[in-house]
Amino acid sequence: MASLRNRSLLVAFVLSLSGYTTGKFTPKDLLSAQRRGEAVPNKAGTLALFHSSTYSFEDHIKTSTWNLLNLNTGETTVIFDDDAIQEVVWLNDNSIIYINGTSSGVKGGSGLWITQALNTDKRDLFASLPTSVSNLKPLFDENLNLNFIVSALANPDTTVYNSEIAPKKYTSGLSYESLFVRHWDSYVKPEKSTLFTGILDKGKVVRELKNLLSGAPKLETPVAPFGGASDFDISSDGKTVAFHSKSPGLNPANNTQTLVYLVPSDGSSKPSAINLPDKKDAAGSALPQGASSSPIFSPDGKYLAYLQMYKNGYESDQNKIFLYEVSSQNIIPLLQDWDNSPSSIVWSTDSKELFLVAENNGRGKVFKTLASSDASAEDVTELISDGSVNGLSVLPSGKLLVSRNSLTSSTGYSLFDLSSKTLTSLLSPVKVDSQLSSLDKVVVEDFSFVGAEGVTVHGLITKPSNFDPKRKWKMAFFIHGGPQGAWTDSWSTRWNPAVFAEAGYVVVAVNPTGSTGYGQKFVDGIQGQWGGRPYIDLEKAVEYLENTDKYNYIDFDRTVALGASYGGYMINYIQGKPLGRKFKALVCHDGVFSTLNQYSSEELYFPQHDFEGKIWENRAGYAKWDPAVLVKNWATPQLVIHNELDYRLPISEGLAVFNTLQELGVPSKFLTFPDENHWVLKPENSLLWHETVLEWIERWTKDEKKENLGGASKQHVLHEL
Repeated sequence: MASLRNRSLLVAFVLSLSGYTTGKFTPKDLLSAQRRGEAVPNKAGTLALFHSSTYSFEDHIKTSTWNLLNLNTGETTVIFDDDAIQEVVWLNDNSIIYINGTSSGVKGGSGLWITQALNTDKRDLFASLPTSVSNLKPLFDENLNLNFIVSALANPDTTVYNSEIAPKKYTSGLSYESLFVRHWDSYVKPEKSTLFTGILDKGKVVRELKNLLSGAPKLETPVAPFGGASDFDISSDGKTVAFHSKSPGLNPANNTQTLVYLVPSDGSSKPSAINLPDKKDAAGSALPQGASSSPIFSPDGKYLAYLQMYKNGYESDQNKIFLYEVSSQNIIPLLQDWDNSPSSIVWSTDSKELFLVAENNGRGKVFKTLASSDASAEDVTELISDGSVNGLSVLPSGKLLVSRNSLTSSTGYSLFDLSSKTLTSLLSPVKVDSQLSSLDKVVVEDFSFVGAEGVTVHGLITKPSNFDPKRKWKMAFFIHGGPQGAWTDSWSTRWNPAVFAEAGYVVVAVNPTGSTGYGQKFVDGIQGQWGGRPYIDLEKAVEYLENTDKYNYIDFDRTVALGASYGGYMINYIQGKPLGRKFKALVCHDGVFSTLNQYSSEELYFPQHDFEGKIWENRAGYAKWDPAVLVKNWATPQLVIHNELDYRLPISEGLAVFNTLQELGVPSKFLTFPDENHWVLKPENSLLWHETVLEWIERWTKDEKKENLGGASKQHVLHEL
């Protein structure tokens, strides 16, 4: 088998035949460039911490650093380059506390260390903890003594769990007597994520962590599989912790309901829910039944803001904003007439306003509103409209520190002046990362057309850095997953349109019915319509592009369609429909072979909502849009990718697609990663993913005029890969 290096050279050579040159943005550039996290400022608003990682394909290693960003000059300084340092957080303007995963003196344990941000040579061990911890948050009591809260796994008896020193098991068997056997990419086990506090005792650290959820052992936070530090918050006086957790009386396979709980930070009493579904809000209306998220105390300690969906069992319902008044225990709904679904909340320093990050029309925008029950949609101000914001902090100066990315830039940092409404860049990745240097010439533009039932549908087109409208360009037609999701002007290392654009394609990414960011009615429109309205929207998108003079630069004889998850379902669906014949090749990543197989998933509430009932109650709803019914029509060459650890859509779905294509004699290829889940995250695997996908679509969109390469056919070279 060819080495990784030789394979890469072959792919680069083949792709260069269609105008793709290695001087442009390549998959290797994408995966080796710095990946920066959110910048978090100190209290003075003078410095910010951020994490960064890179991967070297030459050395096959990942490196990790923690860095300081000077908010006055934009200069950055590396303060730690040790992979063992897992988290760093501010204590005050100058001091930081961090987690070291190898220095606790306990196998599988963690050490908490304190040092100065500008001088990390001198450091002191603050606590030696008996397990691996994360989501560190400092906690100061009324005497300004330093305590802390972390998340970690707990045994069923609520004690700390440490896999390194747990009693050895001589069997790998797991047995279950209720739903929810596995989730995302792992089997559900007895150990649960919980919050632990460490409290000073007469000047010495108590090394035995106290479980804040011990009085309610069925609760779990952060909520798996993607929960983190935003799942809990500490009041400004340090006395109370707010967190959200799945409702303990409801099985998570059938329910999305999560509630917000309060618990004393010293663990003196058990947690209590503030938004039980049988309660009423301040206006006398019933409280929501769905998922809660993002609890955050106001700086003055009077309120707790949080988000919650009204419908239980619907993961894509609209997030609504609520305030819990601590003194009265009243719950106040905000902006009930605002048709956006915020993903996070940040308080103003005076506790009078809220800054909201919400997806809107293909962007992750920032909005501002009053923290008042009198506020309506008319009182919401749009502040930041370009790109997608993935981090936001309010500085003492009143300015906003913004972490933001786009389709043509990974995460960078800016200051937003609320008075002048202007953004000032502090760090632009395109200017400092050599791998991204060509992206300032990649163009992203919006387009819209009339879709199903006369509704306007929006999309994004990404053009190569050397785009010439007089040339004919191949088209890569992207179909997003979810299905309640959207293509947005945001960075990704998995489906990055710029990589495909620089490989010689115009990338068209449509947001059909079911997409988020266009109002809740548009999101809800996909229920019971998986192959209905969204398919019509996609069909009309291609028709619109074909029949509009503005897009004459697209060569419709050389187009491909690609999709993952629901997008993979749609690839399999259009294989059997007329739209499938318009593409020269298809790529299906972790897609659905048959909608009748959805009960092999883990979160059963999802198919029960989208297919309008349980399968034995509405089998016709599951069968209505089944791709497997249309297999007799399958004819377009197709690459199938499916991973072993994908428990959301088990690998049998991908194998069934590939086996069917092979039996039908349709040119097809199967790629799998036994160590990946619904996504491909490991850099070396991701590089192979990109190489395989790009080679496949190039194979079927090659320019026949360039077939002869000095005696060796291009097709022959491709088959050697």
